[in-house]
Amino acid sequence: MSGRDNITNNIDWLTVILFMSIAVLGWLNIFAAVYDESANQSIFDMTLNSGRQLFFMASSIILIIAIMVVDFKFYDTFAYIIYGVVVFLLILVVFVAREISGANSWLEIGPLRLQPSEFAKFATALAVAKYMDSAGFRMDRLGKQIVLFIIIGVPAILIVAQGDTGTALVYSVFVLVFFREGMSPMLLILGVAAAIIFVLTLLVPNHLYLYIGIAATAAIIILFIKKRTIKKIAVVLAGALIIAGVIRSVDYVISDVLKPHQQNRIKALINPDADPLGYGWNVTQSKIAIGSGGFAGKGFLRGTQTKFDFVPEQSTDFIFCTIGEEHGWFGSLLTISLFVTLILRIIYISERQKWRFARVYGYSVACILFFHFAVNIGMTIGLFPVIGIPLPLFSYGGSSLWGFAILVFILLKLDSHRMQVLVR
Repeated sequence: MSGRDNITNNIDWLTVILFMSIAVLGWLNIFAAVYDESANQSIFDMTLNSGRQLFFMASSIILIIAIMVVDFKFYDTFAYIIYGVVVFLLILVVFVAREISGANSWLEIGPLRLQPSEFAKFATALAVAKYMDSAGFRMDRLGKQIVLFIIIGVPAILIVAQGDTGTALVYSVFVLVFFREGMSPMLLILGVAAAIIFVLTLLVPNHLYLYIGIAATAAIIILFIKKRTIKKIAVVLAGALIIAGVIRSVDYVISDVLKPHQQNRIKALINPDADPLGYGWNVTQSKIAIGSGGFAGKGFLRGTQTKFDFVPEQSTDFIFCTIGEEHGWFGSLLTISLFVTLILRIIYISERQKWRFARVYGYSVACILFFHFAVNIGMTIGLFPVIGIPLPLFSYGGSSLWGFAILVFILLKLDSHRMQVLVR
């Protein structure tokens, strides 16, 4: 049997179909987001985002073919080199890129603009998988954990330096991969607790109530500790003091660390109605657009919020508004179902891998997709602050589409050879 036949027979076609279905639906909705009825526009018009997105989709097929033709061991062998090249490009962007939409994130090569941060995701996933598959690796060793956090921290810091904090936050999701591979859940619990405390601090103006709550909780814990010792009491009190410190630092972070537009995004999350014509505009108009669709929507190309440009960035960050307005609750449910099915399928593929490298990479893919999917939709309905990350395969953008295509199809390439790898 030839290598090509082997790939054709073993590739997970359900994932391919889900991937292509989401990409095509995204393309249709990109056209709906930019459509002007009076201009007699065509979805294939290369002056429109829809026409350019079709070009990106066609070129993605070339990338996919290249990924599937290359030997599957290539991704393991050259994982660190790929990671190093992308890190170099991220450094280059910091120094040579010009500012576009408040961020220095694009390398311009003639008429082509590339965003290296989109490719850093799959490169980091490969490097993490390579390291975790190395001989003698143990997840419970602090030194190994530090190296892993350096691997994900380097691209995240460089992306923050570009002014793209939203994309940098994606790298936090690798903690879920580490947890799957045996890291103590304590870090995950602390992260969730810190996020809850952060939100509570914003929601409760009078922090005295929070301090009273912390003190009461600590007292109850100490009261119910069996065999109380000075050490156990000290640990509880230290935890309470750390939490109090987090609360104390929130105001400082928001006022002195975050930039004005980032402060406004936090304010819009907490109370978008406070300034509906200012910082609350995006979220308010987004929710109006989605809510106006009702059950079945207004119909394809009939979105009034879209036509009158009430929602900014509607073909990129706020593409989900188009789905909600034109296709309603039913269309939104279908879109969410497709994404959830794709993510669950990728988790299933990851679990059936005998090779740790492929399993870790697969979980990285699933977690990255989940973060983008959950946060993008969450920010359009006011559950998350607007941080400017695309809806995978749906939002307009060549670098984003190419990045996700590479991310997913490297996994499918590894999966197609899963029976050829010995268990480590």
